[in-house]
Amino acid sequence: MKVTVIDYGAGNVPSVERALQRLGAESQRTGSPESISKAEALLLPGVGHYAALVRALDEQNMRAPLVDAIRRGVPFLGICLGLQVLFESSAESAQLRGLELLAGKVCALPSSVKLPHMGWNQIVANRESRLLEGIDSSAYFYFAHSYAAPVSNGSTIATCVHGAPFAAVVEKQNICGVQFHPEKSGDAGSRLLQNFLRMAA
Repeated sequence: MKVTVIDYGAGNVPSVERALQRLGAESQRTGSPESISKAEALLLPGVGHYAALVRALDEQNMRAPLVDAIRRGVPFLGICLGLQVLFESSAESAQLRGLELLAGKVCALPSSVKLPHMGWNQIVANRESRLLEGIDSSAYFYFAHSYAAPVSNGSTIATCVHGAPFAAVVEKQNICGVQFHPEKSGDAGSRLLQNFLRMAA
């Protein structure tokens, strides 16, 4: 099984590829709609501005094949912005549509706390999850974001708090997403990526 890592021109693709390589996983980087359509498993890393990701998916004609592949049941993991784009829209660029695969709208974290939320934080699982299997409940993960998906979206399996609770991990059938960066989160992040690979196998 090969993981297709979507490269839209602004994601942290090399660090994700290195993390997969350390786990012995085969991966290929692509910005091609055809490669996305043929993928066995998909990973979308994202950093920066929501609008840049959404516009790149549209301008490079990746939106339709990506949505189609996910709806067909191809295992998908979105990281940071890759999680946020699964939802209907984001307050960061309210006029742009997300992939609309999960219900809810991404909101800004409260201005009463330091933004961006950057550094190590813990998550709290609220139900059983294949993605979090074997990960200690006291584990820390690395975050870097100012916007987040709502907890009440029906697919949240773990939350985090920075000013207010937000969805740290989502999982719905073949769709997975994490707000933190597993490739920067040490052993716990490696275990999460390993769990995704097992789910996708």
